Amino acid sequence: MPTVTLIMIDGLRPDAIEMADTPHIYALIQSGASTLTAQSVMPSITLPCHTSIFHSIPPARHGITTNTWSPMARPLPGIVEQSKSAGKTAAFFYSWEPLRDISRPENLILSYFRLRDPYDLGSDDPILKAVLEFRERDYADFIFLYFGSTDIAGHKFGWMADGYLRQVEHVDRLLGQYLAQLDDNDAILLQSDHGGHDRSHGSDLPEDMTVPWMVVGNNIRANYTIQSPVSLLDTAPTLARLLNIDPHPAWEGHCIEEIFVSEKIV
Repeated sequence: MPTVTLIMIDGLRPDAIEMADTPHIYALIQSGASTLTAQSVMPSITLPCHTSIFHSIPPARHGITTNTWSPMARPLPGIVEQSKSAGKTAAFFYSWEPLRDISRPENLILSYFRLRDPYDLGSDDPILKAVLEFRERDYADFIFLYFGSTDIAGHKFGWMADGYLRQVEHVDRLLGQYLAQLDDNDAILLQSDHGGHDRSHGSDLPEDMTVPWMVVGNNIRANYTIQSPVSLLDTAPTLARLLNIDPHPAWEGHCIEEIFVSEKIV
């Protein structure tokens, strides 16, 4: 059975893809539909961004404006809960612990977190190992795979500095290992949550707000540049289409329909 994987490369700027040696990201661009001008949300900070990605609503609606989680005043299901209600399974692999709060309890079949040092540039390596081992022995309809070391490098060296670009290359190599074990029918949605400038992010500067967003799969146009605007709010509805489930009616984003070759399978 096919798996849909959301791959997050935290803090990846689109121009870093061009300046670093990233053959595996380029392979996704060539084999799928992509844009290098997708837009983040304000504040362009990791937890607010991920909450918007998974729930298709802006921070003004979900209320999370820092990296400290708080319950929504008006809760609504995200892509994980919507998948569970449709009988789908989901598994998370991540190296930043606050991400445990982007789905509610009892909706995942597996949640793997590991981080020994918040400044460890090798923090993504055990995450990759865990997801590869999982895929050898088990199955989930939806996998969330989070690479956070690019963001660590941005804060440590500065966005677009040599150390940051070298870390982008390292994550690209990890991505290649994951892509190598995918089945032919699997789908990938790869994106970032925000960019960065100097050694920070969170502002409305283009360097912080502009992110890559790309999709690869059997029913996805190849080597196609997306023409319509894309925001973080569009990820969950597009994932719902890839999973062949209904989006939640309260989501504010929309599925990027132009990336698909044919109509939705009912």
